[in-house]
Amino acid sequence: MSAPTQPTPYGRIFPPNAAWLARQPEEPILDPGLPIIDTHHHLWNRAGDRYLLHEFLADLATGHNVVATVFLQCHAMHRAAGPPDMRPVGETEFVAGVAAMSASGAYGPTRVAAGIVGFADLTLGDRVEAVLEAHLRAGGGRFRGIRHSAGWDASEVIGNSGAEMRPHLYQRADFRAGLARLTALGLSFDAWLFHPQLLDVVDLARAFPATNIVLGHVGGPLGYGPYTGKGEAVYAAWKSAMTELARCPNVVVKLGGMMMRLAAFDYLEAPRPPSSAELAAFWRPYMETCIELFGPRRCMFESNFPVEKMGTGYATLWNAFKRIASGASDQEKQALFSHTAQRVYRLD
Repeated sequence: MSAPTQPTPYGRIFPPNAAWLARQPEEPILDPGLPIIDTHHHLWNRAGDRYLLHEFLADLATGHNVVATVFLQCHAMHRAAGPPDMRPVGETEFVAGVAAMSASGAYGPTRVAAGIVGFADLTLGDRVEAVLEAHLRAGGGRFRGIRHSAGWDASEVIGNSGAEMRPHLYQRADFRAGLARLTALGLSFDAWLFHPQLLDVVDLARAFPATNIVLGHVGGPLGYGPYTGKGEAVYAAWKSAMTELARCPNVVVKLGGMMMRLAAFDYLEAPRPPSSAELAAFWRPYMETCIELFGPRRCMFESNFPVEKMGTGYATLWNAFKRIASGASDQEKQALFSHTAQRVYRLD
């Protein structure tokens, strides 16, 4: 891999470098029999970056016992026409078809997309109910909730959740009216934002104690742009907010998705991908703190593939997670790797 001519674009997604990934040190699969539910992955077909069922199956076949997965919205296959508010339902239609293919057994034992988390604009308020009901009809019994991301930072270097994103989305009255409709339908809410915004999730969780809130990517700690070289301050601010959030019993945290935001290593300049021991060292302080604060029954691991594939292979990623959880009891490991996900996303 040649040295980049400009800084690594952390916070942006680009196709993984297969030749570079092939340099990752080979290592045996740790605890290969441990059942895993991958709680967060995507499927898409972007320019130069195809990651559909067959590409995902190739990663699943690298040795870990992944028994089921949960698909997370990524703006894939939206409808090309029709009312704009309804176009994201196309993503659920697409993934439900993939899930049906997987459920046939013709593609191996893993139940891909056993749960589907889509997108609906919750700022529609009461009007979002029709969109949610359309997702439920399209999901083939697998639709579980909505992710409406709120990542915002004043620095253009960070890369916000959307070009139109503004601060404090989760405090808006129209958003909260939509969240009330989501909750009334028994659906979950996947939250995603950056660590300086975490108190918005605390406030939301307290205002909606009946809502099942899933916080993605360890709460979004940032390590690039204006946060470069400020690791201790970032960790302290993150931990303070997460300590408050842990007091909200309706919140569960996903452990993963830190590759391009924490920026713990430079995956464009490194001569090879890190080993699982190296990855575990990068992420352990955050993930272990989450497990301590929330407990194993409110934490679950996620691959965030193919985004994390910019920096690691699937087998090594899950080995890193297993290293981080190595001190847990068998019962705690079952919670972290499958039981929490099974309960939270209501998987059979």
